[in-house]
Amino acid sequence: MIIDKLKKSAIKSFKSLYKMLPLILGVLLLVSLIPVLIPKSFYIRFFQKNPILDSVIGSIIGSISAGSPITSYILGGEFLKDGVSLTAVTAFIVAWVTVGIIQLPAESLILGKKFAIIRNATSFLFAVIVALITVFLLNVI
Repeated sequence: MIIDKLKKSAIKSFKSLYKMLPLILGVLLLVSLIPVLIPKSFYIRFFQKNPILDSVIGSIIGSISAGSPITSYILGGEFLKDGVSLTAVTAFIVAWVTVGIIQLPAESLILGKKFAIIRNATSFLFAVIVALITVFLLNVI
């Protein structure tokens, strides 16, 4: 009984991974173009190594971006390689996953305009707070 459930879970997980494989490969190929198309000076112009400002900018970029959470981790890693602060990358990833400006019209129709706006605004604020607290705690530890 438990082995049957384990088999079903493993098969389901494998099928999900198989379906996501083209997306992951496509993202990796697109991300590999970023260093060629966008120079490091572009990132340095936006991110000034100010934790609060960097977390707000990272949250803004994450809020207006759309895609799967796996994509945000890949992009976040590339941002770190290009010298973007950990605060900005953390805020970017949290906002990417929790805030959905692009999905706001659909969310408003389904859940109501007031709820969707409050949820997104709260998620944006918490993305900044979580980024600041996370990086602070990493520096303390």
